[in-house]
Amino acid sequence: MDASNAAASPARKTYRIAGMHCAGCVGSVERSLNAVDGVEASVSLPAESATLTLTRDVPFEELAAAVGAAGYEIEPVADVDRGEAERSRLAEAEARSREARRTMWTAWALTAPAMVWMLPEMIAGVRWPSPLVFDLGVTVLGAAVLAGPGGPTLRSAWRSARGRMPNMDVLIALGAGVSVLTGVWAVLHVLGFAPMIMNFAPVGAMIAAIHLTGRFVEAKARGRSSSAIQALLSLEAPTARVEREGAELEVPTRDVAVGDVMIIRPGEKIPTDGVVLEGRSAVDESLATGESIPVEKERGSSVLGSTVNHSGALRVRATGVGEDTFLSNVIRLVEEAQASKVPIQEFADRVTAIFVPVILVVALAAFVGWFVVPGVFTEAARWAAGFIPWVNPELGRLSLALYAAVAVLVIACPCALGLATPTALMVGTGVGATRGVLIRDGAAVQTLDRADTLVFDKTGTLTRGAPRVVETFVADEAAEGPGDEAAARVLGLAAAVEDASEHPLARAVVDEARRRGIPFPRAGGAEARVGMGIVGGVDGERVAVGSARLLREEGIPEEDVARVERRFGDDARTVAWVAAGGRLLGAVAIADPVKEDARETLLELSRRGFRTVMLTGDHEAVAAAVAEHLGIDDFRAGLLPADKVAAVRQLRAEGRTVAFVGDGINDAPALKAADVGIAVGTGTDIAIEAADITLVQGDLRSVLRATKLARATFRKIRENLFWAYVYNVVAIPVAFLGLLHPVIAEAAMALSSISVVTNANRLRRTRL
Repeated sequence: MDASNAAASPARKTYRIAGMHCAGCVGSVERSLNAVDGVEASVSLPAESATLTLTRDVPFEELAAAVGAAGYEIEPVADVDRGEAERSRLAEAEARSREARRTMWTAWALTAPAMVWMLPEMIAGVRWPSPLVFDLGVTVLGAAVLAGPGGPTLRSAWRSARGRMPNMDVLIALGAGVSVLTGVWAVLHVLGFAPMIMNFAPVGAMIAAIHLTGRFVEAKARGRSSSAIQALLSLEAPTARVEREGAELEVPTRDVAVGDVMIIRPGEKIPTDGVVLEGRSAVDESLATGESIPVEKERGSSVLGSTVNHSGALRVRATGVGEDTFLSNVIRLVEEAQASKVPIQEFADRVTAIFVPVILVVALAAFVGWFVVPGVFTEAARWAAGFIPWVNPELGRLSLALYAAVAVLVIACPCALGLATPTALMVGTGVGATRGVLIRDGAAVQTLDRADTLVFDKTGTLTRGAPRVVETFVADEAAEGPGDEAAARVLGLAAAVEDASEHPLARAVVDEARRRGIPFPRAGGAEARVGMGIVGGVDGERVAVGSARLLREEGIPEEDVARVERRFGDDARTVAWVAAGGRLLGAVAIADPVKEDARETLLELSRRGFRTVMLTGDHEAVAAAVAEHLGIDDFRAGLLPADKVAAVRQLRAEGRTVAFVGDGINDAPALKAADVGIAVGTGTDIAIEAADITLVQGDLRSVLRATKLARATFRKIRENLFWAYVYNVVAIPVAFLGLLHPVIAEAAMALSSISVVTNANRLRRTRL
């Protein structure tokens, strides 16, 4: 039975895919791999990888043959250190980006002279300095663009066409290639070997140059895809101090084995996941929970690798090492989220699947129609010749057929379609950058435009992310004097003792006393009580600051604490009790306060139709208090990163389009798992790298600006795509009928691009 289950259980493997650069490439690779028996493939363009679910043992050679038939290469992922593999991938991406930049500028350096040289012929019909020199010169320049910078495009087109899965490169190659071939024909005509045909080789050069410009933008964007994982990897402790054979040894963290006993001193990172054997300390687990207040640890407590030990020494037995640590799981979650699909990819797949074959069929139909049955079309040409000067129905049958087919390829070359989205995104992202909204993923614009649910992390996003004194209480105001003076004395005594501690709660007390200008002496003989607080001498009195347990040890009656606690008990705050001379003086309430603009922002988002949800690693009571204060629709507390990812996925499974707003390391998987991730810029670099949109200032009002900008930008994208499609729908039939001069086709293509750019620039007037 076990063997049967094992055989039925599908295996998951990841491979690298080389040569992909567009949504069409992803579709081609997926179709090829899914055609292999026993394979279910999910291909990621940013990660340049394919994740395969295998129901049988598929030989690598079979996978390589399938991917090779589509025109791409598959490589096994090397079994090396994860960090080394990621660094290698990042270096390769940067190298490709540099190469794409060089290729782009080379293409334009050859294209610009050809376009300028063509102007006299376009305007006055003069082929300067002579027809032969002109035709030969612009043809050589056009051919140089295709053979040099455009070479990879031609090879990609050939491979995809040979695999019967044509991508956009096929259309680019045909449009540019046939355009350059007309130049060869024109040269032969001047030499007397062929009938006349217009030379628009410069058009082919321009098509290739625009295409290569897009390739550079894509390569540059993909070069950043592994930055989030790189940032996560940098959190790992490089070494660990372990006990072996009675001695302490410092070894690389990767050499720690399950069961090893590690020694962690105050201020050090905990190398791997484990269980505390000896010692008490406060551990900063913000990496896991996002919460700024350290968690007390003692014998039997679990600790997580890469978290920071604060106040006491710990002996920890390693329970999770290598790929089994908490941090490795976080990295895995980010990788899986990166490999997931986004809506705009599916849209691009559909456009590619329809546009390329249709245009190829139309161009072929134009050639066949004019060549086989020219009489059907020449009547329309003769009628148009009376008012369209470039229409010449007297040309030979082959010339007319080539004339119409090339015009279709040139006019249908998707320049406007290619510019529609990137120009709007370029302007939109520029506008956003000046207003504190950085859009790092174009798909986020489409997704945020239709988002209906905004999910917020609490600490550092809705709150300040650092503990602050929010109130000071006096046990007996009648005995201590006027309220303000008594409260100042309580806070001053607490600060005097806490000044000897580096605990975040202690620093919050000291900072508040200094902010209020309350003088306090330095306590003498300060002694930290791990897990309880601190005791010291101030002006001859013994002062204790900490938990109720510390007060009991100092002899403070339990009923005194209970009496004061009834007056201000609040689970949403941490209470530091203050006693002096064996008497309870009061308490200091510490909390992570919400940001000033949080409530107003969330109410406005609700008015705009968004459902708001808060996810936090904090306690239920704290989360409930914050949610009620801010008017949040729903919240979930006590969550680890995997729980946040599960919550986001559950919302998406309910049919909601989710935008996640967070700032912590623990938010990175959720930022990637959401339809769109929004990072608060004052947070960690990891959250920012994992997000699609970054709010530079950490101002929650920027969430409002981001939603408005996304909607305005995607509205321009829709308008641009509409006009680009209208341009093709109108122009292609005109070209098919032989009524469109290739030069006019080029001008129309340029005009459509200009209209797209002009419309996109109207975004600059958007008021955010």
